[in-house]
Amino acid sequence: MMLQYKPPMSVHFIWQPSDSEVVSPIIETVSKSLTRDINRPFSRNLNIPLFFYSSDTPSITPDDSPQDYAERNVIFVFTSVNTMGRPNWCDYIAALPHSTGTKIVPVALSRDGLGHSGEGSLKDLNFIRTYEWLETTKVQQAVLAMAHEIYRHGFAEVSAVATGNTSSIKIFLSHAKPGDTGRLHAEAIKRFIENTNMSHFFDATTISPGFKFNEEIKKHIKESTMVAICSDEYSSRYWCQLEILCAKELQRPMIAVNCLNEFEDRIFPASSNVPCIHVLPDTPLNEVDILKILIAALLETIRHCHALSSLDYYKKCDWIASDCEISSRPPEIRQLLAIKQVGKTNSLCYPEPPIYSEEAEWHNQLDLQTFTPLWSKSESNVLHGVRVGISISDVPIDGFKSHHLHPNQSVRLAQDIARHLLARSATLIYGGDLRKDGFTEFILDEAIALKNRLNTDDIHVENHLAWPLYKADEQVIAWRAKYKPVMETLEHGVPDDVAGDVDVDVFLPPNTSQNKYVWSRCLTEMRLKSIESCQARICAGGKLSGYNGKMPGVLEEIVITIQKNKPVYLLGAFGGVVGEVCKVVRKEVYPEALTEAWQITHNAEYADLQVIAAKNGNQADYELLKTIFEGIDISNVSMRAGLSEEDYLRLMETPFVDEAIHLIMNGLKNISC
Repeated sequence: MMLQYKPPMSVHFIWQPSDSEVVSPIIETVSKSLTRDINRPFSRNLNIPLFFYSSDTPSITPDDSPQDYAERNVIFVFTSVNTMGRPNWCDYIAALPHSTGTKIVPVALSRDGLGHSGEGSLKDLNFIRTYEWLETTKVQQAVLAMAHEIYRHGFAEVSAVATGNTSSIKIFLSHAKPGDTGRLHAEAIKRFIENTNMSHFFDATTISPGFKFNEEIKKHIKESTMVAICSDEYSSRYWCQLEILCAKELQRPMIAVNCLNEFEDRIFPASSNVPCIHVLPDTPLNEVDILKILIAALLETIRHCHALSSLDYYKKCDWIASDCEISSRPPEIRQLLAIKQVGKTNSLCYPEPPIYSEEAEWHNQLDLQTFTPLWSKSESNVLHGVRVGISISDVPIDGFKSHHLHPNQSVRLAQDIARHLLARSATLIYGGDLRKDGFTEFILDEAIALKNRLNTDDIHVENHLAWPLYKADEQVIAWRAKYKPVMETLEHGVPDDVAGDVDVDVFLPPNTSQNKYVWSRCLTEMRLKSIESCQARICAGGKLSGYNGKMPGVLEEIVITIQKNKPVYLLGAFGGVVGEVCKVVRKEVYPEALTEAWQITHNAEYADLQVIAAKNGNQADYELLKTIFEGIDISNVSMRAGLSEEDYLRLMETPFVDEAIHLIMNGLKNISC
């Protein structure tokens, strides 16, 4: 049995729906800063687990409160006249959980929101006060303030009796004095910091008289995030180079600020491999650019700390070897030479994503293994020839009343599962439509990126399409052209029992009950053949209404997989169809959403479709579904999936993508041996 998975950190947002217009831009911006961009899957962004709590009706509170999911949890509570003015919201906020690993940070949208400080969970707490900021920079100020609290509560190590500012981030402003640009920009940032609860190191004036310059510089860098202000003169200055080398030697978080005026004759090599932002050399530096710099520095600090904490946690879980070195950045020559010189290990693990294979070629010359939790040469063929189907689709949100994961999380899950399967040489099978920004597109883009990054031809995706989806000729041709290097499209024809009712060469819109029946037969045919060709299936999400088949698509795919006795991996925490099925597997009350009555109520013309289907013996039999699901034996389904019962139960419950993928890959390796 695996240890109870508790990642280093989770972040939670709570708000009253009447405040959505004000809160949404803040939460959206903060969320984008803390999670991997689904449109840039190989970016080196943060990927902290996020949870959202609100509702779609102002008078209703969320069904539950944030849980102690991680080692450290930060809860941001947005307060206002709307939370103070509703007793149930006052009670909900007052009862928020406190624990050693959970910190609550109240964010007042107006002065009325401060009223919550009189009782309950927010009693005597200081608030972030967004109403004191200018509208033009309010979102950026909020991101800066919230990111700082995430750093302080999530990663700063201070004693229990220390004052709050002891945990503040320290910014080391590395700059060249000649030329003025670097010095003036550093002075502007310094003045801004002095009006916040952050701290800084500026220059020699920060060092007390009588102390050694070199030693003091190193001590300050050791506990700071470096902001390298790269003016025209910066890279050529001795002390600037020394500061950069010291930061890299100590593995400190660092960003580069490009403010070149004309020309730099040589970028100092050690100053690369870090985030870089650009600001104009014009002085004085404006507040927008200062905020941009400090936000970037804070986010890189959080990313650095989170990466090291995560990799260290993976060691404790035995996901990576306990003796390997870890790094928050892709490896650099000086770093690998230092490891080689010590000689204690010949491996280094760095965060996802893997660098391009061409960039990593020189690692082999040092006889050192460098890898990510996803990618290592030893794993590259462990699933070769294994055909794995994916049944993942989005879940309509309920205002985050009962389901607290953002819809984008399902996309990230699909991308990450695809990446892990393909990197291990599995064949990925997906039955999807061709919508722009749909799951098919995200998965195929992931496949192309991985193929280029690993420089391999062993990337295989089969996209199964039911008639008449592939009759949108121009779109299908364009897709095949774009994704030919990684995708094979399998077109499934019209079943014989309805073939005589349609012109197979003409697209049939699902705009009548009869047409919907034809669609349902075609979708069932595609799903049957697709699942027959798979050795296992991974299921998550799935909408419960608004579909074109005989029942929700993911639901039908689960049923077929179970009936064919194939391994199925059910990820219930991502909600939707799979979440409801997992309730049955866990022997909870049978969900109303899996009954015919509920489906008829929530899907227009579904009753008519059932009538037509029944005449042909092809209706959805919800009593049979209930019998199938209630008859699932967890010991059998887990054994078939290559997992213990405890691990399979955890798979159905975990909201963490990392843990889910680790369990799935272990299961697939066990059944493919």
